Amino acid sequence: MTGALDGLLVLSFEQAVAAPYCSSRMADAGARVIKLERAEGDFARKYDSAARGLSSYFVWLNRGKQSLVADLKAEQDAALLHRIAAQADVFIQNLAPGAAARSGFGSDALREAHPRLITVDISGYGESGDYAGMKAYDLLVQAESGLASITGRPEGPGRVGVSACDIACGMAAHSAILEALIERGRTGRGKGLKVSLFDGMADWMNAPLLYFEGTGRVPPRVGLSHYSICPYGAFATADGSEVLISIQNEREWVDFCTAFMMEPELPSRPGFGSNEARVANRPEVDTHIARVFAALTRAEAAARLRLSRTAYGFVNGMADFAVHPALRRIEVMTPAGPVSMAAPPVIATDDARAYGPVPALGADSAAIRAEFAA
Repeated sequence: MTGALDGLLVLSFEQAVAAPYCSSRMADAGARVIKLERAEGDFARKYDSAARGLSSYFVWLNRGKQSLVADLKAEQDAALLHRIAAQADVFIQNLAPGAAARSGFGSDALREAHPRLITVDISGYGESGDYAGMKAYDLLVQAESGLASITGRPEGPGRVGVSACDIACGMAAHSAILEALIERGRTGRGKGLKVSLFDGMADWMNAPLLYFEGTGRVPPRVGLSHYSICPYGAFATADGSEVLISIQNEREWVDFCTAFMMEPELPSRPGFGSNEARVANRPEVDTHIARVFAALTRAEAAARLRLSRTAYGFVNGMADFAVHPALRRIEVMTPAGPVSMAAPPVIATDDARAYGPVPALGADSAAIRAEFAA
């Protein structure tokens, strides 16, 4: 089975999450990804030791790549990397601000030397302005972008529990590379792409930004609830589960009151009749609904919710997620043995993709040095 990107060579000066996320998706599609690492390795290798003694982040984001240990400051290694760049289709880097250019691998110069090359510079806040030189890690950008301010409970801001800014940036970079490859197929020329963690999350923040600028109100932190829809939130069952329900329109509200609450007259009660009325009367509405859930087990609540055609989901923990019936998995080989992980989200009609192994540090150094020898 060949991949859509078979035959493409990607040289990536990468670390942590954003750039490795982007290049891992290219490797999944068949591209050859040469990952530059320092002698001590990508620092994400040491985030934890949860995946058979290896880092969970590193195992997730580095399947199918080749690991080349080299020193940008060493003349022979720099020459080797320039020879690889001369044959590459895509160059990706997310080193510290200015580090790639100072080492002779500035994207403009690389494209001038190799006009078909597509270069991707991933940064925290872009390459101009007061923030350009700042280090940027995911949680810092969650705070700077306003994401943390609308996440969490009323008591205070919260962190999104995954690296949302890194992932948003990596996804944007990946899609931009694919567009650039299509364009290069027509024009024969590469192009420079610049993506920042801040811009990636800023795009995701458009809805709350437009809401704030249009109303003058900040979307409140509401935990597992919704600031403008009611009922939309989590309710505890008699056996300790939490069920999150979502009522999107008045027809659904009538069905919920009739078949779940067993109170078909409830929509005619003052404070319960329309979504706006319920939002204004949220404490009473939620308390009334909570009493019904508290008398039901998880299974009983699910049965009545299905009967009422109400949208619902259980507030699962990681143990529940690990055995979720909708969770698809792939198995990836690592230096410590096979690791099972969640599958990439897209299912193709042929669905026969093979996923490459996670490389040991420097596993491919000797072979790559021989292949690209002067």
